[in-house]
Amino acid sequence: MVFALSNKVQAQLDTSAFAKIGFKSLFTNNKFNPEKPYLSQLSPKAVPFVQEYIRKQGKELEKMKEWGRSYFDVYDNILSQYGVPKEMKYLSVIESHLQCRLVSWAGAVGPWQLMDYEAKRFGLRVDGKVDERMDYYKSTRAAAQLLKELYNQFGDWLLVVAAYNGGAGRVRQAIRLSGSRDFWDLQRFLKEETRTHVKKFIGTHYIFEGGGGQTTMTTAELKDFMANTIAENNNLQEKADSSIIISGRFSSKVVAQKLGISITDFNKWNAGFDKASANGETFNLRLPKEKISLFQTNKNEMLEASIRQLLEGN
Repeated sequence: MVFALSNKVQAQLDTSAFAKIGFKSLFTNNKFNPEKPYLSQLSPKAVPFVQEYIRKQGKELEKMKEWGRSYFDVYDNILSQYGVPKEMKYLSVIESHLQCRLVSWAGAVGPWQLMDYEAKRFGLRVDGKVDERMDYYKSTRAAAQLLKELYNQFGDWLLVVAAYNGGAGRVRQAIRLSGSRDFWDLQRFLKEETRTHVKKFIGTHYIFEGGGGQTTMTTAELKDFMANTIAENNNLQEKADSSIIISGRFSSKVVAQKLGISITDFNKWNAGFDKASANGETFNLRLPKEKISLFQTNKNEMLEASIRQLLEGN
């Protein structure tokens, strides 16, 4: 099982397989910054499973990004109406692969694999003539209500996924037996199917979103991430304490490189820079005080390099 891989074996996983299907190693992906805690991207405890999951399911799920777009639009709209993160739509992916007529061995039906008693509880018609669990709109509304109900109970999206699969009672039991509300601590008290279900959700999220997010973090991880983000943003605000209004077809990559600023910091200080530049809009460029004069001195050179980059299609 992938869960039992040693650190040595994990380190030797062949990353070329990921490159072949459009993914780089999770450790070198350009969306991953090794200088930041893994919490902001993907929990290290999930990495071994996600690597293997990408190897096995990556190609198929990449195709779903295209053919499943209309379904995801429906999900996004309905989930947001109920205050549920849109990323929870990936639960339907691992539940049914978006198939409306799928019936599980346990009797769960539809794209959200709802049991009949849960469907009826949220107003769906399930009888000998009609089964509204197969209706994308109606079943998504029922699933959204169930997800919100579970979140109100557990306050943690990973536990919501676990409860959706294995039942809220089993999650409460795991919390009691482990003495923890952290999925990574209590998972050993859940059925293997449920443990795997949660990790599949994380893997699917990674494939579709290119990283982790609020629904793939435990509550503790999310709190740490938010605290780190606030502290980092405050630090960046202090550093970028000067601004200058500019216009012209500048490239953020060119400007950041010429000024010796990381592109990550530049974009955090100047969100929407490239879009404003492309639209011919003026922009209030925020930079550290010591970089303002350097920008003014090399302004024309940077503009020429930016335009050249655009023409060359880089």
